[in-house]
Amino acid sequence: MGLMTRYADRLPFAPGDPVISLEEGSTPLVLAERLSERVGKEVWLKVEGANPTGSFKDRGMTCAVSDAVRNGAETVICASTGNTAASLAAYAARAGLRGAVIVPDGKIATGKLAQALMHGARVIALRGNFDEALKLVRELTQRHPIALVNSVNPFRLEGQKTAAFELLDSLGELDALCIPVGNAGNVTAYWKGFKEMGAAPRLFGFQAEGAAPLVTGKPFPNPETVASAIRIGNPARWEEAMDAFTSSHGRVAAVSDDQILDAYRFLAANEGVFCEPASAASVAGLLAHGVEDAERVVCVLTGNGLKDPQTALAQAGAVVPCEPDMAAVEKAVLG
Repeated sequence: MGLMTRYADRLPFAPGDPVISLEEGSTPLVLAERLSERVGKEVWLKVEGANPTGSFKDRGMTCAVSDAVRNGAETVICASTGNTAASLAAYAARAGLRGAVIVPDGKIATGKLAQALMHGARVIALRGNFDEALKLVRELTQRHPIALVNSVNPFRLEGQKTAAFELLDSLGELDALCIPVGNAGNVTAYWKGFKEMGAAPRLFGFQAEGAAPLVTGKPFPNPETVASAIRIGNPARWEEAMDAFTSSHGRVAAVSDDQILDAYRFLAANEGVFCEPASAASVAGLLAHGVEDAERVVCVLTGNGLKDPQTALAQAGAVVPCEPDMAAVEKAVLG
């Protein structure tokens, strides 16, 4: 059951409105036993990489594209570091719409680029960064009848807030949420969802050191980090996100690329959960900065590890060559 059906009474749609769905939502919530032992907390992982296109973006895209269809749009567009592009392309294909995405040239992970192209979207590689791309698509949609489905679209937040509903449905309550922060739409959406349910866990957001405008209080003109999904220098939901941190008595902090990659490897090797590097920022932040006196903690893992196979191969062990005979196999297997 897709989230628009599951939470129909909590979303701004009426009976009979179009529903463009790939049965998104209802993602796994996994108890991280070894991580819990390491930090002395009860830590759960919200595995958003289990959504249809492999990231949390599908939650917002089902609502944004459904609204676009409701309003008669024929084309949808976004600026993206990758995951939004993949999600837009899939939902546009599902709806029978034209999809266009503008991505920073050379700064999109291979898996995400492959998805957008395979789903038939028109992919434009901008010789600039994400923030420049978003500025241009916002201007473009003012000039032409094209629906913008970036997180500045309020229907994106409506869909993404359902992840907070799911956490409360599963756990009853939680003390803290650790979340990666890029364009800041997701943390804004979680806070919206928690407030609507009368809950107020503390929100701890984590940015990469090379792209940490919320931490430093000023935009990053040239953001750089291995965590490409959060390589954003001027978040569109800056004020809303800071309000969420302040209102929840949480905070935003930065983690290094090395800390992100350490957490990335730890989750894969010790919890059996393979996420993309940006996702691991939530766990890197928990390990580096803690969550004070919070006891039950959820770390949001925003995307699947197969989104960025090149980083995975660079971080993983080598393949062991082997001749086709038993002695060689025994040596290779047993060391």
